[in-house]
Amino acid sequence: AELACWLRGQRRHPPRTMSSKAIAEALKEERGGFSFELAKRNAALASTGMKVPQAMKTGTTIVGLCFKDGVVLGADTRSTMGSTVADKNCLKIHHIADNIQCCGAGTAADTEFTTALIASKVELHRLATGKQPRIVTALTMLKRMLFRYQGYIGAALILGGVDCNGPALYQVYPHGSTDYLPYVTMGSGSVNAMAMFESEYKDGLSESEAIDLVHKGILSGIYNDLGSGSNVDICVITKDGHRMLRNYDTPNERKFRYPGGFKYEHGTTPTLSSSFTPVKQLVDVVPAGMEVDA
Repeated sequence: AELACWLRGQRRHPPRTMSSKAIAEALKEERGGFSFELAKRNAALASTGMKVPQAMKTGTTIVGLCFKDGVVLGADTRSTMGSTVADKNCLKIHHIADNIQCCGAGTAADTEFTTALIASKVELHRLATGKQPRIVTALTMLKRMLFRYQGYIGAALILGGVDCNGPALYQVYPHGSTDYLPYVTMGSGSVNAMAMFESEYKDGLSESEAIDLVHKGILSGIYNDLGSGSNVDICVITKDGHRMLRNYDTPNERKFRYPGGFKYEHGTTPTLSSSFTPVKQLVDVVPAGMEVDA
């Protein structure tokens, strides 16, 4: 009983009757259940006034599905900084190759530069081989890079395209794990979009049916998720290339704009005080060519 209490953390010291070898064996033994050591540590740090880091919630709705002749990708266009909308019309569908496109959710900079780097590598591979790049080639490059950084690159991606093996769609997580699926949703609005896909998706969709379903999925994320919003972007990929439908739908246009805009006369905002200090009074100006003592 004393040993069990010590192992559960209810005693500060092990039983006195135990030898050091027995204590070592007890510590090495794998025990089931949850460990709350980090929770206790975080509570202790918070009690000293230290701010415990919180998980960041990113906002996006990105989707993709396979239809009879290709792949359709979709995304919303809202970019957020915490609770602030930073950009109402950002592009979340990134170019990898003419036959491969990629939707990104997570940290905007990570998705932008990760896809740009992979696009560069895929293009070099195309030039070296003289053949159209395969989707699995871009997928392998992506998953190896993300796994190398162990999730510190916040890029959740949907990779889709058409190659010699036909249409394919992959889900790529920030840690490098991947899934091969007929339809995919990711981002904070993914649950809302998945509700539309699971109720209406079927094999052998036509291109128009696939576009309509992707449109419904993105609208579901826009209307039901605070992190998603603004417009709908759609990209259709077939064996003939890709077709970008930028701002396919704009359901959140401003209803009222002041006619003629706002104009403010000079001096509208009063100046309380002003001062001017020449640069020469702040720093020593040395003519070019003169030696300066270190």
